[in-house]
Amino acid sequence: MYEGTKGPFMRDFTNAAPVLEIRALASHYGPIQALHAIDIDVRQGQLVALVGANGAGKTTLLRAISGVQPVSAGTISFEGVDVTKASADRRVRSGICQVPEGRQVFGPMSIEDNLRLGAYTRPKGELAADLERVYSLFPVLKEKRALTAGMLSGGQQQMLAMARALMGRPRLLLLDEPSMGLAPLLIKEIFRIVESLRDQGITILLVEQNAHAALGIADVGYVIETGAIVLSGPGPELLENEQVQSAYLGM
Repeated sequence: MYEGTKGPFMRDFTNAAPVLEIRALASHYGPIQALHAIDIDVRQGQLVALVGANGAGKTTLLRAISGVQPVSAGTISFEGVDVTKASADRRVRSGICQVPEGRQVFGPMSIEDNLRLGAYTRPKGELAADLERVYSLFPVLKEKRALTAGMLSGGQQQMLAMARALMGRPRLLLLDEPSMGLAPLLIKEIFRIVESLRDQGITILLVEQNAHAALGIADVGYVIETGAIVLSGPGPELLENEQVQSAYLGM
């Protein structure tokens, strides 16, 4: 299990500007309510983790933030602007970029073409600099850039999915289950990269079933059960919470 490198140190975001504000958010799949009155805040520069069991509503919430899941009540504000009814492409252009669950890279296309697709909202004159920036973060992708994405390992495909999102220069990066299906050593590497992105000032909302790994690096954590937030607080404090330890950490 990944411990993170920050230990119990908690950063102060009291004066940080709110990036994402979700209030009383609800969402349905037909007659079934998947989200119940969700309240979440993400401030500038924070790494916020949303943890919970399979089917708790984590991915549904990210899809609602991205604009691909209908909202039946409540509001989503991004950088002070109500985007609850905004289209998904408008949200991407405003700076909300998501790394989807299961990576979803374009297997027959080259690694570099996958990255170029991530920058489709960016000015073409910035493409070369953006490519070099993500290649510096993920050197293995530069080495293999001419190969098709389908030839990469699972961990390398996860890196490609993250790099593709970074090509959009996100002001809010949504990460959906980045450790899914990866071996322990690769999980450690992926979470090291997530920490590095946070330390570079990227605001991140991380959705994870691996509560220990996610809360170990999170500034703030939320626990979701059956579509409702049941606990919240600093990540290190939630790791010490008896309810979290019993339900998610096997302690």
